Amino acid sequence: MSTPSTTQTIFLERESKKKTLEFDAVKIKLASAEEIISWSHGEVTKPETINYRSQKPERDGLFCQKIFGPVKDWECACGKYKGIRYRGIVCDRCGVEVTRSFVRRERMGHVKLAVPVVHIWFLHSVPSKIGALLNLSIKSLEKVVYFANFIITSVNENLREEALNKLEAELKEKKRGLKGSESLDLLKEYNLVKKEISGLVMSRLLSDEEYKDLSFKYGHIFEAQIGAEAVLNLLNNLDLKEYLKILEKQKRKTANYAIKKKIIEKIRLAQNFIENKIRPSDMVLQVLPVVPPDLRPLVELDGGRFASSDLNDLYRRVINRNNRLKKLFELEAPEVIIRNEKRMLQEATDALLDNSMRPGKTTTMQAGQKRPLKSLGDILRGKEGRFRRNLLGKRVDYSGRSVIVVGPNLKLHQCGLPKILALEIFKPFVASLLIKRGVVHNVRSANRKIDDGDEEVWATLEEAVKGSRVLLNRAPTLHRLSVQAFQPILVDDKTIQVHPLICDAFNADFDGDQMGVYLPISQKAKEEAKEIIASTKNLLKPATGQPVVLPTQDIILGVNNLTSIPHEREKENLRGFSSKEEAINAYELGKISLQEEVKVKVQDGIYKCSVGRLIFGEIFPLDFYKLDKVVDKRSLNDLVVKYLRAYGEEKTVELLDKLKDVSFEYLTYSGITWSMEELPPFPEKKEILKKAEREVEKTNESYEGGLLTEREKYLKNIETWSKSINEVSALVQQKIDPHSSPFLMVNSGARGSWTQLNQMIGMKGLVASPAGKIIELAVRSSYKEGLDVLEYFISTHGTRKGIVDTALRTSSAGYLTRRLVDAAQEVLVTEPDCRVEKGIMLTKEENKILRLSWRDRIFGRTALADIKNPKTGKVIVKKGEIVDYEKLEEIEKVNPPKIYLRSVLRCKAKQGVCSKCYGYDLGFSKPIKEGVAVGIVAAQSIGEPGTQLTLRTFHIGGAAGKDITQGLPRAEEIFELRPPKVKALMALHKGKASIESVSGVAGKGQKIIKIKYQGQQKEKHILDPEIDWQVEVKEGDLVREKTILAESEKKKIFSQHKGKISFEEGVLQVIYEEAGVEEYIVPKTESIYVKEGEEVEYGQQLTSGSLDLRELYELRGREAVEKYMLAELQNVYYSQGVKLDSRHFEVIIRQMFSRFLITDSGETNLSAGMIISREYKRVCDELARGQGKKPSEGKELFLGITKAALSCDSWLSAASFQETSRILINAAIGGTVDYLYGLKENVIIGKLIPAGTGFKKAKK
Repeated sequence: MSTPSTTQTIFLERESKKKTLEFDAVKIKLASAEEIISWSHGEVTKPETINYRSQKPERDGLFCQKIFGPVKDWECACGKYKGIRYRGIVCDRCGVEVTRSFVRRERMGHVKLAVPVVHIWFLHSVPSKIGALLNLSIKSLEKVVYFANFIITSVNENLREEALNKLEAELKEKKRGLKGSESLDLLKEYNLVKKEISGLVMSRLLSDEEYKDLSFKYGHIFEAQIGAEAVLNLLNNLDLKEYLKILEKQKRKTANYAIKKKIIEKIRLAQNFIENKIRPSDMVLQVLPVVPPDLRPLVELDGGRFASSDLNDLYRRVINRNNRLKKLFELEAPEVIIRNEKRMLQEATDALLDNSMRPGKTTTMQAGQKRPLKSLGDILRGKEGRFRRNLLGKRVDYSGRSVIVVGPNLKLHQCGLPKILALEIFKPFVASLLIKRGVVHNVRSANRKIDDGDEEVWATLEEAVKGSRVLLNRAPTLHRLSVQAFQPILVDDKTIQVHPLICDAFNADFDGDQMGVYLPISQKAKEEAKEIIASTKNLLKPATGQPVVLPTQDIILGVNNLTSIPHEREKENLRGFSSKEEAINAYELGKISLQEEVKVKVQDGIYKCSVGRLIFGEIFPLDFYKLDKVVDKRSLNDLVVKYLRAYGEEKTVELLDKLKDVSFEYLTYSGITWSMEELPPFPEKKEILKKAEREVEKTNESYEGGLLTEREKYLKNIETWSKSINEVSALVQQKIDPHSSPFLMVNSGARGSWTQLNQMIGMKGLVASPAGKIIELAVRSSYKEGLDVLEYFISTHGTRKGIVDTALRTSSAGYLTRRLVDAAQEVLVTEPDCRVEKGIMLTKEENKILRLSWRDRIFGRTALADIKNPKTGKVIVKKGEIVDYEKLEEIEKVNPPKIYLRSVLRCKAKQGVCSKCYGYDLGFSKPIKEGVAVGIVAAQSIGEPGTQLTLRTFHIGGAAGKDITQGLPRAEEIFELRPPKVKALMALHKGKASIESVSGVAGKGQKIIKIKYQGQQKEKHILDPEIDWQVEVKEGDLVREKTILAESEKKKIFSQHKGKISFEEGVLQVIYEEAGVEEYIVPKTESIYVKEGEEVEYGQQLTSGSLDLRELYELRGREAVEKYMLAELQNVYYSQGVKLDSRHFEVIIRQMFSRFLITDSGETNLSAGMIISREYKRVCDELARGQGKKPSEGKELFLGITKAALSCDSWLSAASFQETSRILINAAIGGTVDYLYGLKENVIIGKLIPAGTGFKKAKK
């Protein structure tokens, strides 16, 4: 820690008293040349950086002190003024202002370009903004900008007309005296010249030859230019209001959807320029801003060489070319040379602004390296860009990291912190205490004392640490519980000690894992660490509501050992004791053993138990544990969960610590060990294997004789081996000594399973190939006997794929979590009750299909209607009440056929969701508070188990093989709305189904589903907007055949069917009923889900596979899609053994429906074609209604999570997610304002997030 000088301290105090800039919104806009100059502190005219002899910045160069400020605090460049007393003076000798060197991070410069240069972002973005305004393709624009073609920038229409008239007069004059062939030649020549003159139109591209030829002949009629100057001229001459009128006219005329969409985009672009008072010509740069020098540093390395930021190289190239071009102008150099220099300047500026935008044209390092230089655009985007690296992910002061080890003596709220680490992160506090006590008198001597490590320092450290909290974090931080607060206990080791029970929350183990330590500094942060993030306050998992501190491994084994009674004595021989204490005394004196059965009087009854059970019974109250059972993993977990519900967090924490201490102590006494001798041999196994081999042989013979197909043989052999494996497994369980360590470990549930034990001493059994198919050959040996070469190979064959899968799975699960967080980060609980009358219905039948109980589906949720006992009609849960554990038990007993619940899918809260629609906060088993970021909780809950999901697409063999998408790829397919790999057929009409087989060799085995329906058809008539139509019918009229619908002077339109009239944007429709048959061909590999003669509904699934979500939405609407998605997602996770609360999925699905496409802007400030959030539309419509104006109209969109995240209202949030340059370009042209409602945008600008404890302020 360097010590600030007194003058510096005075200044810093004065500075800190200045009020920090408070703002509520951030706007981004395209800057004009005047604005760039107003930011600048001077023009950079030289490409030099620093003088290599004096090591000082060159004057007027890229690091000039006159422009950017002094290199040293309070000192000018020549040294005439030194010290804070000259603050604000500008040196008359060197022109440098005396101020802090910090200004070199803020002050900008500029470069005045000799010729205009097109900004690559507005030229090359897709679609090109300049191209859209000038109606030119990117290719054509490139030809002009990079000096390949000329473009006509102005045409004198009068002179052109004059020239054409003159030409005609000449023709008539010459024609008089000419005969046949000569007259024809003259006519040809006339037509050629006429075509040339008529072809002189605005924005036409001309090659060099064409330009020379035409300008020589008709130079007085038109003007053509080349390069950025031409584009600038065209943009300057563009009348946006006139252009808008033309576009509106085109839009009315066009019926083609694709063309119309392009026109709407152009209209929006033009409107943006007009509304935000942005000149289109600002997309062409005439002044280039220069970034402050301390943001593109030049650092001296050890060997006297310099490491420089790439930006300096890129700026140097621009300045060099700019200066050279100015010189060429002065010398009046030939046009060819000047044109080449202009092109090089354009390319240098492109490279500076965005080096990766022009494919194949990137600028690389000079010194032999082929690395592309990092331009301004590259600095913003990607994982290492400004947004994600420095704004969303900052490195934190006062932190450390070390390897973790178990701390068996710690309490649940404590962690062991190495003294040397603690001293480093508590250094300022220790220094402050030393000064207070008068041990030292200033910071410098305090630092010296701390570095020396005196006795006094360690004592002071103990005091500084007392009562404080540190945050522990284990990467990857997958959910909220990966960061928790602990009270530090100083230890002499260099490792961090953690309580064994918090491992599950952090997903940590002690095989070399590391954790980061962070120190909360402000008073509020300390309070939050103590009250909210403390490990003792986070006993439940936010994803499921299940406890996350349940005893595992050693604790279970210790408790199991304590409560088991192996040698049951004869009942009459049991010793009796008059009290607990007496029995424990007898054990301590060695009179009885720990596990010996005795009779003991406890409270009012006499119990048969052991001393071990008595000791365990001291932890739990008697009504929880009756001293009568051996406790294993399941029963211990049930006891802890029951205790938590009965006594709450505080008591449970005490219980867990007691449980840990007692079980560790008695496990150590038990001396449980492990040896090969405890794994007995099985001579009976040989007979079982021989029997299986004989059966397999028989099956193979039948196959060779043609009695079985290959598939039947395969299945039969698998069945044979499975049977023998089960026999060996049963043998293992019978034969193994029930007092041996392996038996105790597996039986108590502490570690391992019977399958693993069977592989060790029975046989390894059947293994899968990398494709997931079971290999017919069973591995007969056990691990104890050892595998032979072939067995070893087939065992490792499938395992290898598993390990590769795990590595791949981690990154895709992380990426899925990132997209989920970005899509849902804006969802907070914003109000107590939205009073919505709609909800969702859950049925008993769905429970069976989803393999979930009422407990998994309704705990902690608000009833939309009374939940009653179906037999008695008694109300169990009233409308508006939340289902807690007591009510849940009653509901499970009566098992009602259906239940109506409130859901976030129907919530009408403004901005976020309401507390009632969400229900309980599962992390605390209490109603959720306002301000909780439920969107992020949902994303983390879904993403965290992502790594456990398989990455496999199982392949089912045979010629007609197909893939079934499962696990992570299936979850991603649903969230991103991708068309499924195996698409199920869906009924497009409502009607009666019949099933037929396909005849003929080609379609053998295929079936056809036919649906007879009575359906609506549309007869369409497009009304040409250029014709004045007299429409004879109104919306909803019923018409007969041959009725006149509309007529003009020349034409009449008749109806061809009897039906109902409907209008739709210039299209007149007659809707009529017609019977029809829809046929669906079913591939051989698919199963059919409908029966012959069954009545089929719209959008019903006809065959196996997955439904296309977009099609389902079009056919059956939002509710059907939501139901299907929830069922599919639950299935994906549950099939991998992960139970998630469905409200997390509901939050994400809500976000997928949260965007609107504006179809008619009404009289709001929106424009057609915009995609905005439901909330933004609501606010704009309310404002319009309040002023008596027409609100907007829009269509609800169904988007995948990536699209939903990119279309959020905050440009800061979207730009920091993906496609940074595209979002910034659109936001700059739209003059977009970010109102900082979400979490990400507040983190980016350095404010506290408006959620949790920061929520109240945000609400005001």
